[in-house]
Amino acid sequence: MPDALQVCFIDDEVLIRHATQQTLDLADIPATVHETAESALATLNTDFAGVVVSDVRLPGMDGLQLLRRIHTIDPELPVILITGHGDISMAVGAMRDGAYDFIAKPYPADTLLDSIRRALDHRRLVLENRCLRQALSRQQGLDSVLLGNAPAMVRLRAMIAALADTDADMLIFGETGCGKEVVARCLHQFSSRTGKPFVALNCGALPESVFESEIFGHEPGAYTGAQKRRIGKIEHASGGTLFLDELETMPLQLQIKLLRVLQERTLERLGSNDVVPVDCRVVAATKSDLQHLADLGQFRADLYYRLNVITLTLPPLRERREDIPLLFEHFTRQAEMRYRREARPVDATTRARLQAHHWPGNVRELKNAADRHVLGIPLYASNTVTPRNLPELIEDYEKTLIMEAMKQSAQQVTQAAEQLGIPRKTLYDKLKRHGLHGDTPALPQADQGK
Repeated sequence: MPDALQVCFIDDEVLIRHATQQTLDLADIPATVHETAESALATLNTDFAGVVVSDVRLPGMDGLQLLRRIHTIDPELPVILITGHGDISMAVGAMRDGAYDFIAKPYPADTLLDSIRRALDHRRLVLENRCLRQALSRQQGLDSVLLGNAPAMVRLRAMIAALADTDADMLIFGETGCGKEVVARCLHQFSSRTGKPFVALNCGALPESVFESEIFGHEPGAYTGAQKRRIGKIEHASGGTLFLDELETMPLQLQIKLLRVLQERTLERLGSNDVVPVDCRVVAATKSDLQHLADLGQFRADLYYRLNVITLTLPPLRERREDIPLLFEHFTRQAEMRYRREARPVDATTRARLQAHHWPGNVRELKNAADRHVLGIPLYASNTVTPRNLPELIEDYEKTLIMEAMKQSAQQVTQAAEQLGIPRKTLYDKLKRHGLHGDTPALPQADQGK
């Protein structure tokens, strides 16, 4: 928000416009002047940093009509009305319609300046509050939870934003440590189910003997030792979200029961014939190729196809190396607060090692590295660094340069190509190879065969 707010002044009399412009200049208040409401209206929007001062009697749209139009754009934009033909009823009506002030001609310059200054202070407060709300909103939004500017992360956040408030069951695919549970929590947090339970269950952490009871629940006497009713994870997640991690480890016979729950939205507790309605969204996660497991008979194909309607794929950290500095800084700040100590600056050697590492543990491993950095422990032993050859390093550097050029040119390929000093067709080829996106206008016929 600019420090100096401005005035948009409207009057059809040229002498009044010039006199008011001079008065505002002497008061060090920036101003633009207009002869008609229509020309002024074209310059106004919800982010207009200033106030509007307008005569009521104007050719075409008058001041009262302008007031109503402005309030459809931004009801908090102050409008001061001036008239030499008004009366008390007009002033009352204008104030009732939302005018900030009403000044009758002729008026002393100080009267107008006083009203303008109060309106500018009001506008400044409104804009400052909006900036604060927007900052808080960004901190609470997806960008603050799923960090990263790599194209794959931008697309992932867009998909989550579009799908979060649906009730569709989903499958999240990603390597260990990529943040599958974080994504599942985002789907829950940014949906209408956010106030209800988020129930997470690691299918690989439960013995098969207790799995059925844990997920579906049981009645007293259902088996030896079942002395009282137990509500299972699915039922406990009623109204909310059930997150099933490592789905590939779920016993085959229980996959059948889960499929029935997903299809019919009901379940039966172990040892009961009563049907219990199910109202929860199921988000499953896996690091395995379920299609391949289904082909081998190690996972039920019908359950895979039931969940595979919507699949979110998380990129491994090695495929978005441009996000490593941002993520490491974020995790370092968190670790500084947790351990109550300040980290030493990241030197060039450490930064190079971070970029060169293969990160088999992905974001989780990077977070642990940030913890060690804050604690003054070597990030990892020298023999744990996976060497990368020169072509790989050059490829990553080229991708980073292209992303920066595309960002500076607002994703316009032609401008980015000029900045990089390469032909546009060459840049299109490189964007495709790196999995990046920009504007995609049709190439001239002469270029398409090159």
